Amino acid sequence: MPHDHHDNGHNHSHGPGHNHAPDHDHLHSHVHGQSDADHAEELQVLSSSFVEGFRKADDKASYLRLADIPFQKIGKDGLTMHLVDAKITTNWQIGTACPAFATRELAYLPFPGSMIEERETMTFTYVSMTERADIDLLSFMAERFGHGHKHGHDHHDHSHDHPHHHQI
Repeated sequence: MPHDHHDNGHNHSHGPGHNHAPDHDHLHSHVHGQSDADHAEELQVLSSSFVEGFRKADDKASYLRLADIPFQKIGKDGLTMHLVDAKITTNWQIGTACPAFATRELAYLPFPGSMIEERETMTFTYVSMTERADIDLLSFMAERFGHGHKHGHDHHDHSHDHPHHHQI
């Protein structure tokens, strides 16, 4: 039997996007309810593109300036920290390990070869007379794109009482 749409008490909503007036403000440029995993994946894609562009850039300093990577930051003690190093590291996750039930041992799950993928991370090193900070690219991106600090990487601050000697 064919389904007809007569107005026989058919007064419920069909949800967003279904026969709304043209001025309805439902479409936005952001995704509602995007999970932390989706944010992390998005940042990883952006990071990979950034690293690829940095590798190819003839003028690395200009590339960093265009990307708004700061060349100076204020340290915890108020002293100016200077960008002295940028490092790219390649990792391959071979498997995963997690706590096993009712034991102190870890449950180890090796990945099949097709699941082992290359991941690159980029770290920027800032120094002052009293402090060193290694800040990964994902931290800058998480701040810039408003996703907070949920990417699972830590800042590594190394405070010292002596000056740093770095080659630039």
